[in-house]
Amino acid sequence: MYPNTSQLILTYLQAGVYPGVSYAFIKKEKTEQATFGYAQLEPQRLLTTSTLFDMASLTKVIATNSLILQLIESGHLKIDRPLQSYLPQFRDPIVTIRHLLTHTSAINPQIHNRNQLDQAALTRAILSLSSDRDIGQKVAYTDTGTILLGFLLEEIYAEPLHQLFQERVLEPLQMTQSTFAPTSSDVAATEQDPIRGLICGQVHDPKAFTLGEHCGSAGLFSTIEDCLIFAKMMLAGGQTAKGESFLQDATVDSLFADWTPTGTLRRSLGWDLKETIDDHRPLLFHTGYTGTFMLLDRETQEAFIFLSNRVHPVDQRGDYLKKRDHILEVYLEEKAQSSSNLL
Repeated sequence: MYPNTSQLILTYLQAGVYPGVSYAFIKKEKTEQATFGYAQLEPQRLLTTSTLFDMASLTKVIATNSLILQLIESGHLKIDRPLQSYLPQFRDPIVTIRHLLTHTSAINPQIHNRNQLDQAALTRAILSLSSDRDIGQKVAYTDTGTILLGFLLEEIYAEPLHQLFQERVLEPLQMTQSTFAPTSSDVAATEQDPIRGLICGQVHDPKAFTLGEHCGSAGLFSTIEDCLIFAKMMLAGGQTAKGESFLQDATVDSLFADWTPTGTLRRSLGWDLKETIDDHRPLLFHTGYTGTFMLLDRETQEAFIFLSNRVHPVDQRGDYLKKRDHILEVYLEEKAQSSSNLL
């Protein structure tokens, strides 16, 4: 379907950029997927199409963002109201839902001795953070905003976040392989950590590890097949495979636009924005620290999903980011060429 992109993914696998990779393309009614490499290097375990990957920040858009969008649709949340009006425990009276969704809150996420705090102390510390004078003026991507949105969901529904995600996201979408508490042995390993040892079947992100079932920024484990289910729902305007409405069509359409306060900072609600090479249309995009990303083009009914365990056994982020961006560049070029051939 996209041979140059597929070859480049395989080339980087063979070069050791990531031990294993599972990726998929959607193009209208057609789907193509492939899985190569290892879920773990020592002892060696091969990846399968059922291997669970630590989705890292793809948790944000698949789970947390989806429920926030549903609440906006129903009128239970107003996008420009302060978070504090819904979550009184939060210190800052100015930060709005829009600021958090677009990463324009200007909240300084630094917390002293963060990784030494227990769940209760870390929760208090996050609720005590505040914005600065740059609020609304620039994008600074952090986990903090989505963690706060997760706290908001727990406040509204009075349920632990991961239970909410199971009941209101994974079950309605029939993402039956996905979980926040893997029991399968078929899980892609992540980093060899000096304190935690080899991380496998537990969330890699330290904040999510501490916050446990109360974290909305990371923690989801999913497969390439379940990610395809989510992507197809988005391309179908929020409609599930059973024909039920998970999100409204107008909501999904509205995401393909800049929602930042200035309207110029190239972030949507929860999602980053890329653009097509040929006609510069906005595309929905999001990454995960562990080596995952998803790219969606509703107009042409195309998607690119990439899952890897690139932090295993050692995190070499700088090199990976260059390679990831190259993969995206080649894909967008092939996508544009494919579109021009149809004209």
